[in-house]
Amino acid sequence: VQLQASGGGLVQTGASLTLSCTDSRRTFSNNAVGWFRQAPGKEREFVATISWRGDNTRYTEIVKGRFTISRDRAKNTVHLQMNKLQPEDTAVYYCAARRGSWMSNKSQDYAYWGQGTQVTVSS
Repeated sequence: VQLQASGGGLVQTGASLTLSCTDSRRTFSNNAVGWFRQAPGKEREFVATISWRGDNTRYTEIVKGRFTISRDRAKNTVHLQMNKLQPEDTAVYYCAARRGSWMSNKSQDYAYWGQGTQVTVSS
């Protein structure tokens, strides 16, 4: 598994962005995938995760109703659709994959990490 995150950028409050996480080795179709983020001076935190089939998802409370995680197994890609962005969403966003198919909201449960993509929301 070799992950690459993309889609970050600078947007205004209330805007939308879609992040993508691609496995260049096309091997993570059977792995649970998660998105995490880290703001300056803060610890990395869980954002969302999706099961290997894409039929089960989980979100941290503060993004529920605004963010949607999805996956296209045929394209080996996981997306994070982010709507109604707020300045507190500003962070580097990382995608990660587990070795197995079970979802987790704990970063230590993820073995593979992408390089991160910066999301900045201006007020």
